[in-house]
Amino acid sequence: MDNKIIIKNMDKFYGRKQALFGIDLTIEKGMFGLLGRNGAGKTTLMKTLAALHKKKSGEITVCGIPIEKAGKIRAITGYLPQDFSMYPNMKTDEALDYLGALSGIPNKERKQRVNSLLRKVNLTEHRHKKVKELSGGMKRRLGIAQALIHEPKVLIVDEPTAGLDPEERIRFRNLLCEVAEERIVILSTHIVGDIEATCEQIAIMDSGKILWRGAVSELIKKAEGHVYTANVEKQFISQIKKEYIITGMLSQPDYITVRLISDAEPDLPNVEMTEPDLEGAYMYCLYSSGCDVKGGE
Repeated sequence: MDNKIIIKNMDKFYGRKQALFGIDLTIEKGMFGLLGRNGAGKTTLMKTLAALHKKKSGEITVCGIPIEKAGKIRAITGYLPQDFSMYPNMKTDEALDYLGALSGIPNKERKQRVNSLLRKVNLTEHRHKKVKELSGGMKRRLGIAQALIHEPKVLIVDEPTAGLDPEERIRFRNLLCEVAEERIVILSTHIVGDIEATCEQIAIMDSGKILWRGAVSELIKKAEGHVYTANVEKQFISQIKKEYIITGMLSQPDYITVRLISDAEPDLPNVEMTEPDLEGAYMYCLYSSGCDVKGGE
């Protein structure tokens, strides 16, 4: 069985409204990042890959299985949606065991998997807590456990770290990287830091289209020569935001150091070209693709 996802010229509609346009992607084993603003079409694409939505046209194969064979796709796919919730009054281990039973896992094997997954997601000491008593980060980790209970070949996680504190976000990202050693993991997010910390291969989406795909290092290289820093007096910041794409600001006693995107050297005080980071490269990709990102919004 091929251990990759292949998408060819795929379109998706909601009624008469087109949501995805000519999607072409190949996703292989390991961590793959899908980066885009809210409303870019990421969730629609993730649900289509999980066989929860039907495509309009094009081809999708998941580990060699056509997407039309929804039952087989779901059998090899684990999915953690952004709005994940499960059985709030059940204990953590009971909820996981129940989902394993629904997946048809035999009793003895199921209990072994529950214990193993609780250790993997660092919830063993919380196994007797009710799900509703878990913190937001614990619930997300339980979500990963439920998505892995049937040992899928593909794991899809949609905006998994939104709202988590920094420590829990790091713990969650490390868990995803560990899980990705054995399978395809797709991380869909609008948070650049999550992609930067976990993924070598990414795709950028906006308005239902793939704007860019490839290695993070290649994306950063494309932004070279287009990222600058400058020291700007505070009273001029509002005007600067209207004229340039601002990706960062550092307040000083007498001025603000801004980091910005521009095709040509800006006519600003103490301006210097600087090396791009992933956030700057992402913003430059949006800008160079014609997206409205003035002021870094």
